[in-house]
Amino acid sequence: MATAVFFHAHPDDEAIATGGTMAKARAAGHRVVLVTATGGEHGEVDDGFLPPGETLAQRRANELVDAAEVLGCHRLAWLGYVDSGMMGTAENDHPDSLWQADLDEAAGRLADILREEGADVLTVYDENGNYGHPDHIQVHRVGVRAAEMAGVSRVYEATVDRDHIRGLMQRAAEFGMQDLPETEGVDDITMGTPGELITTRVDVRNFLDVKRRAMQAHASQIAETSFFLAMPPDAFEATWGIECYIRRGAEPGTDDDDLFADA
Repeated sequence: MATAVFFHAHPDDEAIATGGTMAKARAAGHRVVLVTATGGEHGEVDDGFLPPGETLAQRRANELVDAAEVLGCHRLAWLGYVDSGMMGTAENDHPDSLWQADLDEAAGRLADILREEGADVLTVYDENGNYGHPDHIQVHRVGVRAAEMAGVSRVYEATVDRDHIRGLMQRAAEFGMQDLPETEGVDDITMGTPGELITTRVDVRNFLDVKRRAMQAHASQIAETSFFLAMPPDAFEATWGIECYIRRGAEPGTDDDDLFADA
């Protein structure tokens, strides 16, 4: 069996982007390692959600431990950087933020884990970090460099199929989600990657219950009333049932369904 390291920016990213793949890998007998770059200190939280004396960083760390257990992770590790906030905010300039980190220093921290684990597979994000968040962009850069340092050749960029998301928005009413525009703004969506560039689509429909529970573990960021969890079951499956990746170095036209096929 193989060892896969899933590298993410903040607590909750692992559940949203790769939770189904992680659960599926664990069920298949692979070793699943989660590495989170920052504490997510600058996420949003409703007033009064945290009890007096508890910080958001503390809550999100505990939530991540719970989510990792739900997903069946064998190991959870942090790189120790501070959340950089959204692009263009003052948090970008924090000297301990991931956005300000020296590339080789940060990659060295991850490379040490890759070597310790004898990693066969590493997941990062696409080069725009899916939606332009500075920490997600850095996860791409740091992860790619760390793979080079540690000699991990099988690297996948977690992404979303932009064309699929546009199609789902157009079908919003069909899923009973009339509050979403069916066509307005669809062509302006820039999140993720055009479908033709995706090399690997992992069917995780049999693990959506696990993915949902991992999302629920991040209650400070993903409320039961949130878009992610409030959608009807058929919409949830249509949205999250396939997790998409770009395998770095893959030949054009590659169409895989498994991160481990020849690992």
